[in-house]
Amino acid sequence: MPQPLRQSTTTADTILLVEDDQNHCDLIDRTIQKNTIDREIRTVHFFDGEAAKNYLEHQAEDLPKLILLDLKLPKVSGLELLAWIKSDTSLRRIPVVILTTSLAEHDTQQAIELNANSILTKSINFVEFNEMINDTITYWMRWNRGA
Repeated sequence: MPQPLRQSTTTADTILLVEDDQNHCDLIDRTIQKNTIDREIRTVHFFDGEAAKNYLEHQAEDLPKLILLDLKLPKVSGLELLAWIKSDTSLRRIPVVILTTSLAEHDTQQAIELNANSILTKSINFVEFNEMINDTITYWMRWNRGA
């Protein structure tokens, strides 16, 4: 008999934010909370890839609807975490959006090869960064139907 799909038991959709820069975290979280999509969004945040991996390993009932992932993380890098997520049959359908300050072509290429759903360069301009996060949340949490 097939296993039932994991379904959220909470009323809020969850975004997993894996980011080691507190300023970026604060800005992203404020933008998410101000986003005007038609549902409540809860942000779960980890500063390193190892903690995020441990969280995902124990979230059988309430998987995030979206993962925002920095590449340069302590303990387990963003690319290592991405590879692990996309290799796990119960996690691979969760959209993973890479948020990075890196302009290195090899980072982008590796993220593409590991099946990142999107790769965004963090703008140093506050207004642009805020708009990018808002548009990303709106697209993946409201309009996208593929995950």
